Amino acid sequence: MIVIGITGTKGKTSTANFVWSVLQNAGIKTGVISTANFRIGDEEMLNPYHMTMPGRFKIQKILHEMLHKRVRVAIVETTSQGLMQYRHIGVEYDMAIFTNLFAEHVEAHGSFENYKRAKGVMFQYLTAYPNKTIKGKRISKTIIVNNDSEHAKYYESFKADKKYSYSILCPSDYQALNVEEGEGGVGFSFKDIKYRINIRGKFNIYNALPAVAVGKILEIDDSQILSGLEALKVIPGRMEEINEGQDFKVFVDYAHEKESLKNALEACRKIISKESKIIVVIGAEGGGRDKSKGPQMGEVAGKLADIVIVSTTDPYDADPASLAEPIARATENQGKKRDENLFVVLDRREGINKALSLAEQDDVVITTAMGAQQNMIVKGKKIWWDERVVVREEIRRLRS
Repeated sequence: MIVIGITGTKGKTSTANFVWSVLQNAGIKTGVISTANFRIGDEEMLNPYHMTMPGRFKIQKILHEMLHKRVRVAIVETTSQGLMQYRHIGVEYDMAIFTNLFAEHVEAHGSFENYKRAKGVMFQYLTAYPNKTIKGKRISKTIIVNNDSEHAKYYESFKADKKYSYSILCPSDYQALNVEEGEGGVGFSFKDIKYRINIRGKFNIYNALPAVAVGKILEIDDSQILSGLEALKVIPGRMEEINEGQDFKVFVDYAHEKESLKNALEACRKIISKESKIIVVIGAEGGGRDKSKGPQMGEVAGKLADIVIVSTTDPYDADPASLAEPIARATENQGKKRDENLFVVLDRREGINKALSLAEQDDVVITTAMGAQQNMIVKGKKIWWDERVVVREEIRRLRS
């Protein structure tokens, strides 16, 4: 199989699913291992492991199943922590995609530079195995980088047969132009071809462009790339719309740091009128995660949302109140007032119910940080949790 590795702070899962959609649409059976979901051709299951990269033996087992089912391209979302723990060993990458880099997971690496270099291991590992020959064709070792990132040159510096870049702002091999953001999705053009994606948020162009690049590299027709991008309607827990007949919009998103939260809230603002409100549910993880991340999210939510609900997300062994209070204070610093447009509701389900109960016609409610995760870790125990199911249940409860 051709193996594509995707790394970066944000957008890995969405990029993996866009690439899958383009290749699958072109008749190339494709597999995915990602934070949100696993795919083997048209089969899909949600990731049950509470980690992007399962252990190396599980990864090999999944790749073996893909091979047995005649998958031709395998996409492996690859994290810095997974690389640190050698979960990539035995994964013979042929393409390496870099999405972006922001200050996250720094506490696990000791410094931002260590975090940056950890992700570079995937690019270094690209040439650890010789080039494959599949059906008589030599597969080139290929690097694809986001040229709008200030760190693009670093990841592009590793050895490879071919190197490509993509962007919206800076010149690149695959630069999106004429960007249009609307109610149902986003449009852009590349080399006189107009593309459309049906996943909301301008930021998703960055996740779609690598799919265009991979499609071109694998000599897929432009029409098939175009229809492949359009065919992807849902990425689990990524700006996923929940509709139970309510007269306001509801989204579940995985945004769990300031940049992704900012992108999600700005996408929400694009689809509502000036009179309507954005109501957001946010929270921070425990488990020794970067303690500055929660207040940063509180600041963003305080600026961009009209009503903020601070709740619990994966507290691990931490006291949920100790995680929530710094976020609430940061939100207050942006002018929000408690029990008026800022509410601290530690129980996640009650927090979601509160957000939904405050929504009026044409408002937007967005719950963030959990996405399509299948469990929540509380006091060292995994508790079942699927935010999308919970949101549906709470909407139905309110409507009844």
